[in-house]
Amino acid sequence: MRTLSSLPFVLILGLAACSAPESQDPSAPASDPSAPTRRVVRVETIRVEPSAFEDVIQLTGTVEAPNDATLSAQTGGTLDSIVPMGRYVRSGDVVAVLDADLIQATLEQARASLEAARAQENLAAGLLRRQEALYRDSIVSDLEFENVRTQSLQAQAERARAEAFVNQAEKQLDNTRVRAPFDGTVEERFAEKGEQVMPGSPVARIVNTSSIRVAAGVPERYATNVREGNTATVSFQAYGSDERQGRIRFASRVIDPGSRSFRIEIDLANPDGRLKPAMIANVRIVRERLEDRIVVPQTSILSDESSQSLFVVVAGPNGPQAERRVVILGPSYGGRVVIESGLAAGDEVVVVGQTNVTEGDAVEVTAPGQAS
Repeated sequence: MRTLSSLPFVLILGLAACSAPESQDPSAPASDPSAPTRRVVRVETIRVEPSAFEDVIQLTGTVEAPNDATLSAQTGGTLDSIVPMGRYVRSGDVVAVLDADLIQATLEQARASLEAARAQENLAAGLLRRQEALYRDSIVSDLEFENVRTQSLQAQAERARAEAFVNQAEKQLDNTRVRAPFDGTVEERFAEKGEQVMPGSPVARIVNTSSIRVAAGVPERYATNVREGNTATVSFQAYGSDERQGRIRFASRVIDPGSRSFRIEIDLANPDGRLKPAMIANVRIVRERLEDRIVVPQTSILSDESSQSLFVVVAGPNGPQAERRVVILGPSYGGRVVIESGLAAGDEVVVVGQTNVTEGDAVEVTAPGQAS
């Protein structure tokens, strides 16, 4: 029993002997278990220098055709003919013709009446000339002479009225022909041959896209920056068309109360016809060109409820470390933003990895694409 009771004590001594620390090299430095492990974050940076920056207003516009007209009939009748869809017509060309038989007959009658009125006028004028000679010789009385003169005046009035009837009939006949007001292509037909057309009803639509117009709405806060004559850059990336330069030909003086914007129009040449009405356009207008400004990528900015900030790399006691800078932002465009205060020329700004950095972190500046 005594032998068995001493067995646990022997086992404990054996385990203690096994767990005793090994002897260390006295020349090795002693480790400090209380020292914290330092975090190192890999980042990418840029060194900022003053540069130029264009403050740009970016808008969305719509292509319009300034020469886009719906042609209407000025008189009623049966449609005799109309040009086919897609036909290119010149200014003044006949696009559609209405039945003109009745108006043509009226015109012929008016012309016949005019000829009779002219003959009556000539007869009255000859009689008046003869009566004037007799009147000077006192052969005819005043009353007789006045009667002849009155007949001559009446003949002149009848001739003038007949001429007016002829002009009216000719105008009515011309109204049976619908003419193109400008060069263009027939894009739509609203009536077909044989249909009855009423005065004022649409017949055809003609469009000319050799020059187009881009219309856009500008927010009212830019009312003092956008004026007629300003240069605008228009692009159509969705349609594979190159950028085009144009000038603002019209800037409205009125604010739309619904959108709180005002309309602008930009004229562009379109000789190849690639741009078509109703296309969507991107419009850029340079509001102001700023010189010698500190500009950084917008992605480097960190925002919270009270401020905007970014990280810069500074020299620390143990090497490069991150320092947070609160900055005041200026205008931005194209993924870049102007820093009004908080940075100086030569500062090294963290542009990749900034979301992983905290104040005072040790940083390792890497080549592009290698930051974690």
